[in-house]
Amino acid sequence: MSSYRKAYLLKQRYAARMLKQLGVHGIGVGFKDPAKPRKGAAVIVYADAATSAAAGRKRGKAKSTRAVVLPAKLKSAVPVRIVRTGKFRKHGLDGLKFRRRIRPVIAGYSVGTPNVSGTAGLIISDKGCPKSRYILSNNHVLVNENTDRRSLTLQPGGADGGTLPRDQIGVMDRFVRLRKTKPNFLDAATSKPFRRSLLRPEYAVFGRVPGYVRTYKIGDKLKKVGRTTGVVTGTVESIHTDIQVDYGDYGGLGTITFKNQSVIRGKRPVSLSGDSGSVWLTRCGNLAAAVNFAGSDEGRLSIAYPVDWFMRVFGTRVASARKCQLNSPGRGSKQKFMCVQPLSGKIIKSLRPRKCRTVGKKTK
Repeated sequence: MSSYRKAYLLKQRYAARMLKQLGVHGIGVGFKDPAKPRKGAAVIVYADAATSAAAGRKRGKAKSTRAVVLPAKLKSAVPVRIVRTGKFRKHGLDGLKFRRRIRPVIAGYSVGTPNVSGTAGLIISDKGCPKSRYILSNNHVLVNENTDRRSLTLQPGGADGGTLPRDQIGVMDRFVRLRKTKPNFLDAATSKPFRRSLLRPEYAVFGRVPGYVRTYKIGDKLKKVGRTTGVVTGTVESIHTDIQVDYGDYGGLGTITFKNQSVIRGKRPVSLSGDSGSVWLTRCGNLAAAVNFAGSDEGRLSIAYPVDWFMRVFGTRVASARKCQLNSPGRGSKQKFMCVQPLSGKIIKSLRPRKCRTVGKKTK
């Protein structure tokens, strides 16, 4: 049985090389056989449907089929499973209950700028000021082209008919700038309401979120509500996944790289355009687990990062919640590399959120 530690270390070693191959979109760590978890770990390669493993090409296949070239040391050291998928894309613009206007605003509903709709993922507060209120969502949902220019927040978002000044509820407060030439870890931003009473610490359908988990593992079952797909469930398919996400012309970014992400698979679409910012919860207990920000073309794969990363970078917590609940494996635990890992202090420092350049009052 292959160890998760070995699979993780090999993924770290070969990820950059693999992602340079045409048709390869991500590489992470997951189960060798999802139906039989006891068989151990595998390196998971996310690649176009028109690809095949070089070692397994059969005669008679179309000449247009590309081969995924697997390094010899990788193939000989751990099992490798190739998952067919198209490109991963940010989902923010373009589903019906959760697209309507709602006051006060709760998690799971449409939110955005005058041109974009995504999802309000959680209602959060500063750790040092429990009475504060913010919306947790993505950079590309709440921010004006990845810059610190003043960005108005509408509920519902502009793609769902939100208009100024009627539907403006606040202004983007802080965000992590997405980087074109360096690895990214989270697509994240907050919005500050004009009045605290505009937000209610509740999650659509599931009610109160009592806190968040510090980690989760391969095979965990999760659930969420998104502006487009509504109520969905999924399973953590891979973690520690380095992945390329297409941002199109947003902020002039094009396709950029994210490190150590989670891929969550649904039996039906779980991440479509407009679901960006939605937050995955644990199946039992309603604890926040991961922040969705992108997905595969057909929507059955969600790309997400641990909500713990967001909370640490922004210094926040789930609003009206007690101390976050922990389920971190102990140091040296056999399950350590089956679980998502916390960000290092060095990385957290490099991701310091930027403030909105000017925060004005509600437009009259």
